[in-house]
This record gives sequence, C-alpha cells and structure tokens, in this order.
Amino acid sequence: MHLLVALDDSEPGWAALEFACAEHGDDQITVVHAIDLAESGYGEFAHLGTDQMLERREEHAAALFEAARDRAEARGCSIETAIVRGQPADAIVDYASEHAVDRIVVGSHGRTGVSRILLGSVAEQIVRRAHVPVTIAR
Repeated sequence: MHLLVALDDSEPGWAALEFACAEHGDDQITVVHAIDLAESGYGEFAHLGTDQMLERREEHAAALFEAARDRAEARGCSIETAIVRGQPADAIVDYASEHAVDRIVVGSHGRTGVSRILLGSVAEQIVRRAHVPVTIAR
C-alpha cells in the first residue's frame, strides 16, 4: 500500500505522520508538503519577491522533512518526501492521483481561529475531492 501523509508544521500534521508510521510502518509512505505562494503574509511579495519567498518556503519544507525523517526513523519507519505547489488540497489530491497513492492521511487542521472559518479546512477539502480513502488524524 502507498500512503501519502500531508504534512504542515502543526500538531495534527505530526499526528498524521505518527499514525501512518504506527499503522502502516511497513508500507510505502510519502510525506508531502504543499507550498502555496498565494498564502503569503501581508506585504511578503513586495518585501521579498517571488523567488526569495519560494526559496524560503523550500528551505522550511526541507527542515520539516528532516524532522519528519527523524520522527519516522524513531518509530522504525522510512519515508519518502515530496513538495507540491499550489492550493494545498488540490495539489495533494493531484499528487495522490498521479502517483498511485492508495490512502491519504492528513491532520484534522493546520489553521486556527478566523482563518480556518474563512478559508475552510484543507482536510475537509481533501476528503471531498480525493478518489482514495482519507484518514484524518488529530
């Protein structure tokens, strides 16, 4: 079985990775992090520019993947990693379709407060759009 773990830097995201390793440690696990430049902070484009902002997000993803590898190895699990670009739910579902993923594991939410209400839950969007089973961890 091939699992995709959608990882952001949130506790539910880490719970998704821990679930995948605990329940599917012998299966193929790909940890995916979405980079969406449309989700930039106020003035970030003007201050940094697209190239530098993308570079910073890729550096953050590399650090996130290193931490994910450490956590997975501590649980006797090995992972592959991939960066996807675009709106997170769409990019994750597209990756799953293009790479013969059998199940998606995602944290219950990565946002909090008003932004979660206004922008919707990425996990919910993945559940609605995915063509494979989705497990939501919290």
